[in-house]
Amino acid sequence: MAEEEYEKILFKFYSNVLDEETIETMWAVIVDKEKGLYKLDSIPFYAPDVAANDIIYAEFDEYQERLTYRHTVEASGNSTVQVVILESGNDTNEIREVFDLLGCSSEKYSERYFVIDVPGSLNYAVVQDKLTELQNAGILDYAEPCLSKKHGLE
Repeated sequence: MAEEEYEKILFKFYSNVLDEETIETMWAVIVDKEKGLYKLDSIPFYAPDVAANDIIYAEFDEYQERLTYRHTVEASGNSTVQVVILESGNDTNEIREVFDLLGCSSEKYSERYFVIDVPGSLNYAVVQDKLTELQNAGILDYAEPCLSKKHGLE
């Protein structure tokens, strides 16, 4: 089987947190380069409305001088959760391990910030219960910048 080829894709968006236009680059597997289709292989740290494994459309942007995200073609069903550790005494890797044991992968940005990829096949209520438990204990706070339809709670 051929080795997958990757491209780095630029995402440009308005950040409500930073109150400014922001950029983030992420790796994606080439699905069909001629059609501009890529499968996101990163968990977004900041970009809203996209999740790992989404099929996206990107094209070369002359101004940015690189491949740039335009829109999502097919949502993967995964959700992205952003987590901020509120107290520096808490071990970020230990907290990440809690979510790993629930079936989620994560990527650490810094000692007090990481993102969780919740697979579409997972019951999000279990993950959200743990997030809420840790939030109520004053350990972390979280946001759901990309909550899939599969994970939308009634």
